[in-house]
Amino acid sequence: MDNNSSTQSSNSTMGAVGQVIGRFVVAAIILGITAFFTPNFTISNWWSLGLAAIVLSVMDYLIVKFTGLHAMAFGKGFVGFVLAVVTLYVTQFLVAGYSITWMAAIIGALIYGVIDYILPGEQGV
Repeated sequence: MDNNSSTQSSNSTMGAVGQVIGRFVVAAIILGITAFFTPNFTISNWWSLGLAAIVLSVMDYLIVKFTGLHAMAFGKGFVGFVLAVVTLYVTQFLVAGYSITWMAAIIGALIYGVIDYILPGEQGV
């Protein structure tokens, strides 16, 4: 009986880790596509893309944790859109090789929101 409960605990832990890794991969893909289609939005290499996806995910988590608002361009209204723009813009100060202008952040938030809406999974900027 004890062995069974430890196996279930191990499976749920692996499921949670797999879920986090899956969300990170989807967030990185969405961010890469967004940067590709947005003028004046550049990510110089794979490491910057991965780090930016982590930073954006952490910022979204902290925003949700402290305010209850999601930084998503669609589905959360104007406030969510503004939070998405700000998080995209602020990330350039935390990640080397990531560069974006205010106008690109606005366009990028729209593109990110559309791609995020199309791809499965719960993602946020």
